[in-house]
Amino acid sequence: MPMSKKDRPQILLTNDDGINSPGLWAAAEALSALGFVWVAAPRQQSSGMGRSMPTSSDGIITTQSLTVHGKTWSIYAVGGTPAQTVQHAILEIMPTQPDLVVAGINYGTNFGTGVTISGTVGAALEGASYDIPALAVSLETEHKYHMSNSHEIDFSVAAYFTQLFAAELLTKKFPEDMQVLKIEVPSDATPQTPWVMTRLTRQRFYLPTAPERPSWDVAGPTGYAQVPDISVFEEDSDVYVVMANRQVAVTPLSMDMTARVDMQELENQLRQTSPAKRPA
Repeated sequence: MPMSKKDRPQILLTNDDGINSPGLWAAAEALSALGFVWVAAPRQQSSGMGRSMPTSSDGIITTQSLTVHGKTWSIYAVGGTPAQTVQHAILEIMPTQPDLVVAGINYGTNFGTGVTISGTVGAALEGASYDIPALAVSLETEHKYHMSNSHEIDFSVAAYFTQLFAAELLTKKFPEDMQVLKIEVPSDATPQTPWVMTRLTRQRFYLPTAPERPSWDVAGPTGYAQVPDISVFEEDSDVYVVMANRQVAVTPLSMDMTARVDMQELENQLRQTSPAKRPA
């Protein structure tokens, strides 16, 4: 007898590219082999939102039906950021708390310090804040696809790794200090591509670029460009593993952003203020 919705693991799937993203639907199909997939995503493109909670979001939820490869899905488009979408899904849409939150599959990588900008990682962190295992998956693409819903991108290999690591998060107990597993898939990866444990690089991978405009009263958002020399990155970093070694980078993330320092030593340094610099 097939398992009912209640018996199967409950998976919340979202992304930051919006409800119509092909990357979202590739992940939905892959995850449906593991459990019941609830699809809730921002109704609009929401890249670069991080874990933001703007008060301007209206929170309106619309239910839609979408048929993908012969299977009909009930989906929820939310007026909010990826992190707000996770909140609405947990608080209003799903009858029970999910067993797993998955964000992706994102167009373009989310490396290093960029994780605090990424709406994909932001959604996963929001899920993790509810003490739910969370997965954030991104696929390397050309810049021109980063804000798109292009059907030119093949998400099948990234979907394979999404299912692989989602199955692990659903069935195994992991270290207390790991709340999110971040997966970065090279554009030329295959299911046989090795995956490697990495850490976040401390360096920028995408460098901000200044607007080209005649004056400040003309609209001109900043842009970004990729660091051209990959050799500057640490060999055990997420950037180097994907961009130089062409392997899948698997990075454990913690909600605890406390610096890993000797607290007593730091306190001693902070207290060693010379009398001349002390406030009167």
